[in-house]
Amino acid sequence: MSEPASHLIDVRIAELGDWRGETLARMRALIHEAVPEVIEEWKWRGVPVWSFAGILCTGETYKAVVKLTFAKGASLDDPAKLFNASLEGNTRRAIDIREGETIDAEAFKTLIRVAAELNHAGRAAKTAKKA
Repeated sequence: MSEPASHLIDVRIAELGDWRGETLARMRALIHEAVPEVIEEWKWRGVPVWSFAGILCTGETYKAVVKLTFAKGASLDDPAKLFNASLEGNTRRAIDIREGETIDAEAFKTLIRVAAELNHAGRAAKTAKKA
């Protein structure tokens, strides 16, 4: 039996052992605060994924950044201008966090909630079409 995704994410955070692990852990906690029903997944050979009626965002770690990529980011209102990467695409948007940077926690939680609402509305619309 494979390990639960939450455990694999815990292990990844511990393995990083530096600012990237701390940042990923902090953003993970904010995601759970924003949408307590969020589901943690482990996809694509080691990428933490947070879902609610579809993918909300992924949490990738690189040498210089922790990248939170929102699956439907281009469809989300971002008044706090948190998105700072992958801006050229038609679908995804990302937030790159570098060492020493902080993200407005309330604005981030709002973005997560809006992403969850968008996914939920899309799922409800698909269900209504089938009925």
